[in-house]
Amino acid sequence: MKENTSRRSFIRKASLGTAAIASAPYVMASPNHQPIPLLRDYPDYAYTANDRVQLGLIGAGIQGIYDTRNALKVPGVELVAVCDLYTGRLDRAREDWGDSIFTTRDYRELLQRKDIDAVIIATPDHWHKTITIDALRAGKAVYCEKPMVQQFDEGHEIIRAQKETGVVCQVGSHGMSSLGNEKARELYLDGAIGELVMLDMYNDRYSAEGAWQYPIPPDASPQTVDFGTFLGRAPKIPYDPTRFFRWRNYQDYGTGVAGDLFVHAFSTLHYIIDSKGPVRAQSTGGLRYWKDGRDVPDVTITLYDYPETKTHAAFNASFRINFIAGSGGGGGFRLVGTEGAMEVSNNSVRLVRSKLDMVPGGYSMVAYPHATQEKIREAYAQQELQSRKSILRLGETVFEAPRDYEGAHYDHLHNFIAAVRGKKPVVQDPTFGLRAAGAALLANESYFKGQPVRWDPEAMKLL
Repeated sequence: MKENTSRRSFIRKASLGTAAIASAPYVMASPNHQPIPLLRDYPDYAYTANDRVQLGLIGAGIQGIYDTRNALKVPGVELVAVCDLYTGRLDRAREDWGDSIFTTRDYRELLQRKDIDAVIIATPDHWHKTITIDALRAGKAVYCEKPMVQQFDEGHEIIRAQKETGVVCQVGSHGMSSLGNEKARELYLDGAIGELVMLDMYNDRYSAEGAWQYPIPPDASPQTVDFGTFLGRAPKIPYDPTRFFRWRNYQDYGTGVAGDLFVHAFSTLHYIIDSKGPVRAQSTGGLRYWKDGRDVPDVTITLYDYPETKTHAAFNASFRINFIAGSGGGGGFRLVGTEGAMEVSNNSVRLVRSKLDMVPGGYSMVAYPHATQEKIREAYAQQELQSRKSILRLGETVFEAPRDYEGAHYDHLHNFIAAVRGKKPVVQDPTFGLRAAGAALLANESYFKGQPVRWDPEAMKLL
């Protein structure tokens, strides 16, 4: 299958300690140059009638559409029904996928259908828990968009429901299934950056759309929008199209920058280093530019403390979001270690192997005789060689996905469908999902309380 060859041909564009090489494809290799299996290799099984997966979409907004489009690329997947609270999105669903699909404003009607095997839940955050649990109890496999929950305690309810029902449930942080994540994990476990000491994550979104200023359709009205159902457990207020179409801007329905953006980074981080999460967070920031009625900050800086575990030393993480970046925008995710650093994205990994110069220079040696200076340098050089964690040479390597790579979003949905078919376990189960969401939500907890907060990553509870 196409995805097999793509995932095994992640190309290396520069070799460690050398200049750039030709762009001929290289199979990713371990430091001793032995080929390794990339990612969770997709089996080349034939799709039979019994492998057909009939899908329902609950929440046909931006992310719901992209999720569904990627799911439908997987052979044997068919969209049966779509639910949304705005009739314009239901019209759009029929434009995209045909008039034969069933459409409704009531997700319960969709869950009652016998011809649906799995559902994508891409609603506002405050509806994730209720619909996910209802779907699991209805026997529908669930792909729930990140963050899995809006409140900390909701995660344990989902975990419990999944265990009781035994139904497949995967959380939709699609970077979890990326080539970049897989390569970064392999390099980290090989000791490529030594002991992790710091994570630096930032995202500067220099656009109104990036700041969630989504367009409000001109036909939006109490007749075309089921605003009462949208509110759910949130405070009851009169119809407000801004809150409906830009719900991420409000604490009542969303989780701010932490739930939208931090949670991706935590999923990636926890996967790469095999961590259960931080123990402490301290957040600051403010509403600096988008003073449009929203009640979540547009600038956020959060510092996290990670404890020492069997897989990593204690380290610190810095997360920063800016929704009015004067520099023109951009973002990064960088793991910094004692022997180098990795910049990780869905489609690439940039590894820089560096050397901390432990050998004293002329400044501190000036008071010693030349013979003594040479002995000191030899001793330091030998000590440095013995302390290195990886056999990789110094220098820079850039790993990039091949041009025909479908992307992390497709891979994550492919993994979900494979789990629905019973071919493999899910990539991001509810426990992993809560550990990512819980770490992200600590930023909100600290920001709105104005003080540091503590977290038990084992029990997944606030302290």
